[in-house]
Amino acid sequence: MTIDEQRSPRIADCHWGRVTIDGHGTVKDAKLYPGGARAWDWRETGTRHDPGIQPADVVELLDHGANVVVLSTGVFRRLGVSPQALLLLNDKKVPFHVLPTPDAVAEYNCLAKTQAVGALIHSTC
Repeated sequence: MTIDEQRSPRIADCHWGRVTIDGHGTVKDAKLYPGGARAWDWRETGTRHDPGIQPADVVELLDHGANVVVLSTGVFRRLGVSPQALLLLNDKKVPFHVLPTPDAVAEYNCLAKTQAVGALIHSTC
């Protein structure tokens, strides 16, 4: 793999209900990590607004080589982050940012310039 293939892809645009990722198309919610991105289907891991992001979602980012993580809580901060997901990140000593979506997108794109960053981006509520 080349260095470019291992970089975390840039979020080109994020508006209500859609996230456009350079080289990966447009999805409703997104999982981004070094070398790739895909749609974030909450049903896969049991993510719900409450209690929020599940550890399995975070593990996928780490398994793809993320050494810093950005978690978006939605435009209106309606998506929680489960205590277990936060405990996982703390236990593994992985730096993380929990931010409303517009701030999460900006932080992710900034980090992606220089770091192996992973993100979970929720494009609505």
